[in-house]
Amino acid sequence: MRLVFMGSPEFSVPALHALREAGHEIVAVYTQPPRPAGRGKALRRQPVHEAAEEMGIEVRTPARLRNNPETQAEFAALKADVAVVAAYGLILPPEILDAPRLGCLNIHASLLPRWRGASPIQSAILAGDSESGVCIMQMDEGLDTGAVLMRGTTPITADDTSATLHDRLAQMGAALIVRTLSQHPLPVAVPQPEAGMTYAPRLTREAGQIDWRASAEEIDCQIRAFTPWPGSFTRYGGQTLRIGNVLPLPAQDVGDAEPGTVLDDRLTVATGRGAVRITRLQQPGRAMMEAGDFLRGRPLGKGSRFD
Repeated sequence: MRLVFMGSPEFSVPALHALREAGHEIVAVYTQPPRPAGRGKALRRQPVHEAAEEMGIEVRTPARLRNNPETQAEFAALKADVAVVAAYGLILPPEILDAPRLGCLNIHASLLPRWRGASPIQSAILAGDSESGVCIMQMDEGLDTGAVLMRGTTPITADDTSATLHDRLAQMGAALIVRTLSQHPLPVAVPQPEAGMTYAPRLTREAGQIDWRASAEEIDCQIRAFTPWPGSFTRYGGQTLRIGNVLPLPAQDVGDAEPGTVLDDRLTVATGRGAVRITRLQQPGRAMMEAGDFLRGRPLGKGSRFD
């Protein structure tokens, strides 16, 4: 098929490669403009931008698509059969949605209608879901409300973080979009049920603060969901400590210890229900380290309290 590809972050790159390898003609790639990044705030191009240039595909980086007749006309002039969208980051107005012959297909990293929105991978782990997946969706003007052409599932394991699940779903999405486009006609698009709909909000750094009143399982889910971003943190002695990993101990009796209280010399911490043992953490200006190494440099004895 004659395709336009629209994506920005690392999640999108496997799909771009897979479509090219499957023999589709990718006439243009749309991606977010370069953004300031790092301490020097130098402009950094999106991963999809880099990948497309390596393939010799034309890259376009409009700052907006809404209320932009010139950009909309340029898009329509490509006369694409389909636009494939994967974490692009801009809202597509009707003029874009309707331009390709078969419309716009989105690679969405959840089992719709569960986790519509900006953070489906993190939200699934945070909620303790047992599985996640990818849907190939016919886009409409709603927020991830379109009918679904194809879906795939994967278990969420007790060791999964957003990073590991992200990588698995990116590969799954690449395979699913190739399978979808290999069928002629395309698979029948099945409308999403409204039952079971949940919303995955855009994350902020502040969301990473640990509430020790939550259960051991909930805190474990939070830390895994927010790895690598925005990270999970607590405060002790006026410093912010980033928590990289915990072992949940849901059955541990914490007695009358307040949530956030250190129970022993192994960084076992009381929670609202059960306890967690911190196994990796990070001080400001230092690398993430194992709990044993941290304790050798800064003992945190029984009775210490995290805020």
